[in-house]
Amino acid sequence: MSLMKRISLIFRSKANKALDKAEDPRETLDYSYQRQLELLSKVRRGVADVATSRKRVELQVNQLEQQAAKLQGQAEKAIGAGREDLAREALTRKSGLTSQITALKEQQATLQGEEEKLVLAQQRLQAKVEAFRTRKETIKATYTAAEAQTRIGEAMSGIGEEMGDVGLAIQRAEDKTAQMQARGQAIDELIASGALDDASQLNAGDDISRELDALSSTSDVEAELARLKAGSTPQAIESGDEGGDILAAEPETVRAEGEANEGGRA
Repeated sequence: MSLMKRISLIFRSKANKALDKAEDPRETLDYSYQRQLELLSKVRRGVADVATSRKRVELQVNQLEQQAAKLQGQAEKAIGAGREDLAREALTRKSGLTSQITALKEQQATLQGEEEKLVLAQQRLQAKVEAFRTRKETIKATYTAAEAQTRIGEAMSGIGEEMGDVGLAIQRAEDKTAQMQARGQAIDELIASGALDDASQLNAGDDISRELDALSSTSDVEAELARLKAGSTPQAIESGDEGGDILAAEPETVRAEGEANEGGRA
């Protein structure tokens, strides 16, 4: 196969595919029905023309017959008047009219036959057009229903172009939502475990935190001091004389620490 033939084949194939895709069977049926109506209209005009011609010939025949009858009467009067020559002339003219009448009657019969044929063809064509119209409407209704069913099926299954785009958009939105949820949960777990600090709590409540820390430190000191006092009381009683200076100094030390703690609270 030559290059030009291949190009021509490809072009015809592409064109045929494009035309097939663009073709709407309903429009094609309507166009065919319109063409049949035009043909039926032409047949009707043909019948009317033939009938008109037949009627014109019929009128001519009637006129010629009237003229022939008149000439017949004139010939009879001429014979009665002894004018044989006039009678012969009248009969001669009548003979010519008779020949014309015979030819016109033959033409009239021919036109009558053509008219009958055209009327019969018109009736048959009319029946075919009516049958085609009924079938056309049935096919159009069936095609419309099938087209609607196909579109609904495509929409429901997501095959349609529009619904396919919507389905992809929904899928992307769901994926992004799941990703954001997973990221949020991971950050919450990291904050809960202490691997990350909560930025919203870094600067909020600093004074309260310091006061709570100071209070906790003071409480720990007081608790430790009480424990030491409870543990050292028996030894102080037994070493009354030897430890007099230490016991005497101890209240001063405790008093000083207490004042320092009160100053820290202030």
